[in-house]
Amino acid sequence: MYVERDGELVEVRSPFPDEAAVRALAVRLATGAGRRLDDANPYVDARLADGTRLHAVLAPLAQPGTCVSLRIPAADGLPLSAWVAGGSMPAALADLLRAMILAKVAFLVSGGTGSGKTTLLGALLAEVPADQRIVIVEDSRELLPHHPHCVRMEARHANSEGAGAITLTDLVRQALRMRPDRLVLGEVRGPELTDLLIAMNTGHEGGCGTIHANSALDVPARLEALAALAGMSRDACHAQAASALQVIVSLRRRSDGRRMVEQLGVVARNGPLIEVVPAITLSPYGTLTHGPGQRRLAQLLATETG
Repeated sequence: MYVERDGELVEVRSPFPDEAAVRALAVRLATGAGRRLDDANPYVDARLADGTRLHAVLAPLAQPGTCVSLRIPAADGLPLSAWVAGGSMPAALADLLRAMILAKVAFLVSGGTGSGKTTLLGALLAEVPADQRIVIVEDSRELLPHHPHCVRMEARHANSEGAGAITLTDLVRQALRMRPDRLVLGEVRGPELTDLLIAMNTGHEGGCGTIHANSALDVPARLEALAALAGMSRDACHAQAASALQVIVSLRRRSDGRRMVEQLGVVARNGPLIEVVPAITLSPYGTLTHGPGQRRLAQLLATETG
C-alpha cells in the first residue's frame, strides 16, 4: 500500500490481510459508485459519492494482485493564487491566464497523467465572470469550479444488460442546447473530440477542455489520433481545430512532484495542417521566456478584449 506525500509515493503498512480482502474492497467501492466489477468486467473507473476518483483492476489482469487507486480531489480546489504561492507559476503568468479567460480564448490544457490538468482548468473556470453560464461535460465528475452559474453533466455507462449508456458525445450535443457561454469538456479522450471542435466552430466562444499530450507541440498529433476514432480525416481534423482552438496551456509534473505550467503555445496554420507555436515558456528556474508565438498571443488577447 502506497500513499502520495509531497509528490512521492511512500510505502505504508497495509491493513489488508490478503488478496481476497483487497478484491472485496474494490468490488464494494465499485458497487457504491453504481458500477459493476467482476471477472466479466475486471476494471472500473468511477467517482465515489464524496468525489474521490476510483480506479480498480482485478487479478489476474493486475499482478501481483488486485490494484485499487484512489485520487482524492482538493476540498476547495486550488485557485490561481495558490498555484503562484506554491511556485507552480509566477504571478505574471497567472495574470496572463486571467486575461485569456476574460478574452474568451478557446484553449486546451495539456499534460500527462497527474500533471494537474483538471485542477488548473478548475482554477481557470473560477475566473470566468459570474454573469456567464458554464456547462461542463465529463466522463467522471472531477471539475468543481467555484462559480455561481455552472451546470455539470456526467456520462453514464451501460448497465449489466448493456443498456442505458449515455456517452460524452450525447452530452456535448445536449449542452449546445443549454445556451452555454462556456462549453467545457473535462477530458478529451475519444470520438467526442469531433463534437467539441464542431461546437466551438458554431459561435460558442471560450470553449475549453483537457487533453493528454507529452507537450504543447504534441497536441496536433494527439488531436489527429482522437479524431481518427470518430472517422474524421486528418485534413478535416486540422481544419476544424484551426478554427476552434487558439491556445494550448501545457503542464508538466516534475521529478519532485510539483506541477508546473510549462508553456503557452498558440495554434497556427501551417498549410493545410496546424501547429503549436511556443509563446511563453517557463524555465526550471521560474523565469519566463518569449517564443515566436508571443506576438500572436498578444494580438489575440488585444483583439478579443477590444
